[in-house]
Amino acid sequence: MRTITSDNGKKSAGREEIAKKLKANFYFAHPYSSWGRGTNENTNGLIRQHFPKNRDFTTIMQQEINMAMERLKNRPRKRLGYQTPNQVAFKSGVALHI
Repeated sequence: MRTITSDNGKKSAGREEIAKKLKANFYFAHPYSSWGRGTNENTNGLIRQHFPKNRDFTTIMQQEINMAMERLKNRPRKRLGYQTPNQVAFKSGVALHI
């Protein structure tokens, strides 16, 4: 992992420690600038293939979420040299303990 992108919300607390452990750069996303987060926007589109915009998220079962996550983690990505996120993650040997 080379970079982490987040908004300025409370959920990004502890970002310096996480970035340091991963030896990654941490970037903040600017509001209303989706062009600056291409991979993130692409991933949002892939998620929407499983959960369309009109889907009521209160009706989604954990099994559906798990299936979507597995498909996304095992889908080859151009940005990763056509490797899957799982292949890249397990090759790096980094374990997150948060």
